[in-house]
Amino acid sequence: MELPGEVGAWALTRHDTLLRVLGDPRFAKHPSNWTAFREGRIPADWPLISWVAVDNMLVADGEAHTRLRGLVSQAFTARRVAELRPRIAEITASLLESMAALDGRGVDLKEHLGFALPMTVICELFGVPEEGRDTLHHLCEKVFDQSITPEEAAATHQALQTFLSELVAAKRQRPGDDMASDLIAAHDADGDRLTESELVWTLILMIGAGHETTMNLLTNAVRALLEHPDQLALLRAGSHPWSSAVEETLRWDTSIANLPFRYAIEDVELEGVRIGAGEPVLMCYTAAGRDPEQHGPDADRFDITREQARNLAFSHGPHYCLGAPLARLEVEVALSALFERFPDLSLSVSGSELTAVPSVVGNGVRTLPVDYTPAPAGG
Repeated sequence: MELPGEVGAWALTRHDTLLRVLGDPRFAKHPSNWTAFREGRIPADWPLISWVAVDNMLVADGEAHTRLRGLVSQAFTARRVAELRPRIAEITASLLESMAALDGRGVDLKEHLGFALPMTVICELFGVPEEGRDTLHHLCEKVFDQSITPEEAAATHQALQTFLSELVAAKRQRPGDDMASDLIAAHDADGDRLTESELVWTLILMIGAGHETTMNLLTNAVRALLEHPDQLALLRAGSHPWSSAVEETLRWDTSIANLPFRYAIEDVELEGVRIGAGEPVLMCYTAAGRDPEQHGPDADRFDITREQARNLAFSHGPHYCLGAPLARLEVEVALSALFERFPDLSLSVSGSELTAVPSVVGNGVRTLPVDYTPAPAGG
């Protein structure tokens, strides 16, 4: 596969192949294992630079990954995520109340719920002030957008570091009851556990990528249900839980299309193809989600009643997504509340008229315009 900037990578699309590579120690995450990067052939303005030249657990291996993951895992324990349910429900209700005040015609659900809910939740968890959230979202959108110019890619890469460095400085002055303050305290108490660069890039990963992926998952789930009214009817009748819609969306139309990269640290043969040492492989999660060898001959069909086989939407192994329980909870709560509040919700346009985000990594639509009757609370 040719990526932005004419950088080539092997694309892995089959479920079994991805599963094998995700657990294979012959593939590493750190870009020092990538020959082209190590030799300086990947420029600082490459459109995907913020997925490679970073300093957090996304590209860490072995003990470094274990150390970084351990520092933030406390934010996403089953108990802590479960405790967030009332607050997620409260935020969702407030956002739906705001939607009810609109005219209910051509309202962008991605903006008013898909973006607003996960951004509010993750920013409250990490203590990002409200006045900075739109700026952060704008920067994160650019990280996922591979239609930007090389100059914009380089500027975005730097702007993200500046934004979060300023947050760290503010939190040092006035710590709060949030994960950013906890990470800063861990760094300041023992710099061997977390460097300043790791601190900033960990916040970028957890806050930025965290809200962006949940936003697309929620938007994709709503779109799928509106385009499959028979499936939506099953949920409304109570014959299947809302979580079944979340799981099927994760398989059928998950929020990460492809994730850069894993690097072969020695020559490896996959499906009869030789991957040379130092070559990158791209993990194609949306393709794997519809692999008929894993999900049956009807893998291309959205069906919340199917017996769920393992999917790789949240990856697998040591790099399994820490935020998976939170993303699942947010989308489940939001779907239930949304369709209860607006039972006549429908798409304003046909699916073919929706525009996909211009991204190698992200999988979603630019907007999701919907129509509904703007009923008042309790109405």
